[in-house]
Amino acid sequence: MRIVVTGGAGFIGSHVVDAYVDAGHEVLVIDNLSTGNAKNMNATARLEQIDIRDAQAVAQVFASFRPHVVNHHAAQIDIRRSVEDPVFDAEVNVIGSVNLMQQAVRNRAEGFIFASSGGAIYGETPHPAVETAAKAPISPYGAAKAAVENYLFAYRKTFGLNSVVLRYANVYGPRQDPAGEAGVVSIFTSALIAGGGVTIFGSGYQVRDYVFVVDVARANLLARDRLFSDMQTPRNPDESAFNIGSGRATSVNALYEELAKIIPASIAAVHAKSRPGELMESRLDITRGHAVLGFSPRVKLADGLLQTVAWQKNTKGTSGTRTR
Repeated sequence: MRIVVTGGAGFIGSHVVDAYVDAGHEVLVIDNLSTGNAKNMNATARLEQIDIRDAQAVAQVFASFRPHVVNHHAAQIDIRRSVEDPVFDAEVNVIGSVNLMQQAVRNRAEGFIFASSGGAIYGETPHPAVETAAKAPISPYGAAKAAVENYLFAYRKTFGLNSVVLRYANVYGPRQDPAGEAGVVSIFTSALIAGGGVTIFGSGYQVRDYVFVVDVARANLLARDRLFSDMQTPRNPDESAFNIGSGRATSVNALYEELAKIIPASIAAVHAKSRPGELMESRLDITRGHAVLGFSPRVKLADGLLQTVAWQKNTKGTSGTRTR
């Protein structure tokens, strides 16, 4: 099967590419390498270095490759930048996504998988959010993800484009760049390895669901299977969506303490003012993903952190060479 993976040179996307290649699929990656890294590329996949906002370039690639499935991971992922420049965020995350949907329809792709955000789309969740929970994004980034989900629903109803939406928790693991638009695990790990101090924004009591990237890549295999199952026409956007996480909430303070056991801290963590657009409580209910997709997380947080630390240490010693 021919699959386009946008953002396939990035942290999550490159793991998804690996999973598809290992499953025997032919993969073409679209990535402008603004945050992705060609060193992450699977040697079997082909790279087209273009921007998803470039309608003409995307049209040419789709017409040549004729994908069966589009897996969309390319995005502006920095919540702080979405607050500072919401127009840019919308151009990439909304207009770029619709551009891909249009080419998927024109080239008769059979399905579309979208990487959404379980952290940003629900807003504050003092209790684990199910897929049908009210959507209350507090950042432009979260609003853009919700908008794309609605566009996909409209494209299913209007053009017949089947889609599956994966609402990710906080993804962490190897290949996440601590110097780029990184998650807290990567940033803390890099600082502790370097022997420097760690800054925790806010009280540190804010909680997140942390899910290992290899589990997320496996969810994308299951999403591909779902596209080609006997799917019923969704009655609303939520019926095409699945929360992908660990199903467990961990505070930032507890995360730091867990990492400090692996990499003993030489300097105590300090706290700084909380940042706009960030949540205090983000919890996901992953029951539906298990029941419908067959998804269950396999990697416990402690084990995933060990693998992440090992990868960062190895990377620093090998000038960024990819490891798998």
